[in-house]
Amino acid sequence: MGLYIFDLFGTLAFAVSGALMGVKKGMDVYGCFMLALVTGVGGGTIRDMLLSNIPFILNDASYLLVVFIAVIAVLLFKSLVESLNEMLVAADAVGLGVFTFIGAAKGLEAGLGVHGIIITALLTATGGGMLRDILANEVPAVLTREIYASACIVGGGVFVLLNFLGISLIINAVAVSVAVAGIRMFTYKKNYHLPKYRIS
Repeated sequence: MGLYIFDLFGTLAFAVSGALMGVKKGMDVYGCFMLALVTGVGGGTIRDMLLSNIPFILNDASYLLVVFIAVIAVLLFKSLVESLNEMLVAADAVGLGVFTFIGAAKGLEAGLGVHGIIITALLTATGGGMLRDILANEVPAVLTREIYASACIVGGGVFVLLNFLGISLIINAVAVSVAVAGIRMFTYKKNYHLPKYRIS
């Protein structure tokens, strides 16, 4: 139950970022909702489709409600939401950690090997943001700035290691979430980035 609440919280944080992108791009209400929706549940939906499962969004309307709340909050209190940037980054980091664990757990449940588990963790955590940026005609942020996907890969590795050691899923969930969120927040505060290369 606790993990489910965290999952909804992560969905809310991601959906807010999607709705804000819609506002920034001058989209109408439907456009903002669609960006919020793909950001909040896109990664998990891609994961479920790759695993040949019915996407979770079709079985649980709570996620749609959370996305709807996020859009309404952004449209009604846009200036207030934007002023809470640090809080939103922190919420995003927590959501990133939780989604990384959930994706890894789904990969384990499907009987995948180490690399498959890490891939499902990465897709679950970053897929929605990539879809958001593509729909908004932006180069996906995860490919161009900040330590983001790398934190998810580390988190996936932590999950695999702890599972190999026989650590309970509850402890594993906390460890992965803390590791990913910690890396995300630390590198954000320090403004650390992966090296960039250009052909001149």
